[in-house]
Amino acid sequence: MSASVKSLLSSLAGPGPHRVMRGNLGITGQPGVVFTPESGLNLPAVVFGHGWLTGVGNYRKLLEHLASWGFVAAAPDTERGPIPSHLNLATDLLTTLDICNGVRLGDGRISVHPDRLALAGHGMGAGAAVIAAAQRKVAAVAALYPAPTAPSAESLAPDIETPALIVAGAADLDSLSCNAVPLAAAWGGPAILRTIDKASHNGIIEGRRALAALGASKHEPRTERTTRAVLVGYLVHQLLGDKTYKPFADPEAVVPHTQLVDPHAAPEPEVEAPSKRQLLQAVQLLRK
Repeated sequence: MSASVKSLLSSLAGPGPHRVMRGNLGITGQPGVVFTPESGLNLPAVVFGHGWLTGVGNYRKLLEHLASWGFVAAAPDTERGPIPSHLNLATDLLTTLDICNGVRLGDGRISVHPDRLALAGHGMGAGAAVIAAAQRKVAAVAALYPAPTAPSAESLAPDIETPALIVAGAADLDSLSCNAVPLAAAWGGPAILRTIDKASHNGIIEGRRALAALGASKHEPRTERTTRAVLVGYLVHQLLGDKTYKPFADPEAVVPHTQLVDPHAAPEPEVEAPSKRQLLQAVQLLRK
């Protein structure tokens, strides 16, 4: 494990150097929020999709964190009900992307570079980001703890050549609510699948009132810190080309508190436990 990577991860887990400003996308006709550095031209932008039964308020710290590191971070606040349309959320992500790319933000001191755009999301929002990426070329995709969607993200992934970071909880890979492995295996471009140690798929959600009523796990500060550090490191390298953060986009680099997963690795064969009869026969053979 490289000490420099440990240092980078620790630094990225904390706030960046920029003062953060907040805006309301509603004035453009698209419900949602946008967080930006205080000023900057040709900035990178990340458009983020929220998870099931959540809204942008549940990701405020994550969006602010991205902005503190120099990103325009925007998120539509739609499809919040129990039966959301993943296609509609994907459409709203693209609309938000157009707003970031085509409108001078703040008092005109903030603009976005058209070649420095990323789509990201959590849970169903990760799937919606993939659906959107299948319709619009961007510089990077980040799927955080992706959940199944309709249409399925993995059915669209083979035609997407955009580099992708896919993050999952270590214990969630075999869960029906997580499609990280098939998504990574199907991805058409370069993709990295990392699991976060001791993380659950809802650990990054803040103040989960609706989900808590359904028995969802609590907010996990360690999961949130590691996830946002890995996310920012990956995006800084992919959108800005900063080689300092290359390990976060390297499919072979060791990053603390995470594990690389090969989505194409064959599962280990299950070994059937011996029956009582077989055990007795083995004992009798040993006695002879």
